[in-house]
Amino acid sequence: MSKKLKILYASAEVVPFAKTGGLADVAGALPAELAEMGHDVRVVMPRFSSIDGAKYGLKTITAPFQIPLGNSLIAITIAESSAIAGVPTYFIENEEFFARDSLYGQADDDSRFTVYCRGMLEMFAQIGWTPDVISCNDWHSALVPVYLKTIYADQEKFRRIATLFTVHNLAYQGSFSEKVMEIAGLPRELFTWDKLAYWNTFNFMKVGLLYADVISTVSEGYAKEIATKEYGAGLEGVIEYRKHDLFGILNGIDYSIWNPRTDPLIPANFSVNELKGKAECKRALQQEMGLGVDANTPLFGLISRLSSQKGLDILAEVLPELLKKQKMQVVILGTGDEYFHVMLKKLAAKHPDKLALALRFDNALAHRIYAGSDAFLMPSQYEPCGLGQMFSLAYGTVPVVRATGGLADTVHNFDAHVPASKGNGFVFDEYSGIELRKTILACLHCYHETPGSWAKLVKNALAGDFSWHASAEKYLEVYRHALLKVRGRNG
Repeated sequence: MSKKLKILYASAEVVPFAKTGGLADVAGALPAELAEMGHDVRVVMPRFSSIDGAKYGLKTITAPFQIPLGNSLIAITIAESSAIAGVPTYFIENEEFFARDSLYGQADDDSRFTVYCRGMLEMFAQIGWTPDVISCNDWHSALVPVYLKTIYADQEKFRRIATLFTVHNLAYQGSFSEKVMEIAGLPRELFTWDKLAYWNTFNFMKVGLLYADVISTVSEGYAKEIATKEYGAGLEGVIEYRKHDLFGILNGIDYSIWNPRTDPLIPANFSVNELKGKAECKRALQQEMGLGVDANTPLFGLISRLSSQKGLDILAEVLPELLKKQKMQVVILGTGDEYFHVMLKKLAAKHPDKLALALRFDNALAHRIYAGSDAFLMPSQYEPCGLGQMFSLAYGTVPVVRATGGLADTVHNFDAHVPASKGNGFVFDEYSGIELRKTILACLHCYHETPGSWAKLVKNALAGDFSWHASAEKYLEVYRHALLKVRGRNG
């Protein structure tokens, strides 16, 4: 099956329109890569009020049409943007449900994302286009597979659509009361433990895992981890049940955006063969963040949600002592738990020449941190894929990571005693402050004591290739596998 595919990529957040995390980066890059390979790829997302219609050229392309929601009918329209080159992006428009101050976390998210899922399926008749495959992402689009196998199962054009359900983070599941059955219009007899019920709740993530034709996660490591009790978030039994339909596909990064040779957001450009610009980026970052400007002091960057999942708890155990005793600097960008905000502010006040904070989201500063840091901290408790370590490697910034999920798949421990070592970072296994401290010290030793090894390590980092093309090829294999299943089942 080598024909070009019609693919609908369903994601609640998409760069450049709306973003809260890495899902948006994937949703902005993967469809573009698939389109570049010759496939008819389109994206669909809700029209959140934060999306600037004028900036992205949104045009409403349908008259209002009605879709069911519980016992009522509501009107929606479809808008379209061509902001992603070669990839039409559709928006489900309904002011009542999507004109909110945040993408998620609303009391009626069950209704909001039911409207999104039902709306995208009803959209096909309105735009005169039906996909071969719907690529669903996380719980927000999880109703699509179950709709296709229940309410829409008798309609020929829907019976031939295959679904992939991709888990970006299993911890966020979309768990609501059983009233979702009524809201979504699903047959009541399906609310049983082996189908749609999950401990007397309606769990969107479980539904997607159970009803999609195939499942993927965003790294091979995470695909293995979520089948265990430690990482399965209560759904490890469902993962085990579907293990023969589960694939791990590592995310890529967009080198047209994250490339030190061409990046317009950094003070100086550089490459593996000309690293002078990286030293300039470091000096500029130290100056910008109010740190001591010293080429010989290793600068660690951290760009993250400030939470225990991202390893901030074990970093908090060791950072005070490290800053006190070691020749090092740290710059942190991100927001998160108030506890970590307060702790880091106190620590920065004690060590203003060593620790700098930017407790906000700032894309341009993120680029400067990736480019100007010597090393990058990602001591995550779990990390389904992780993009930060790939961005840092692209800029020759050495990752210090815990071996979990996609971090274990992309970062390999460097051994300074092996002249031909192909390692590109420093890795620890046990999730503890002791192991994190030991690994940071190993990184510092390499930097201070073996400058030749450090130069080799930086070149190893820059030699990595995490472009989307290889990942897109794997997605196409999985899409075709799903289509074979569906066509074999439905003729």
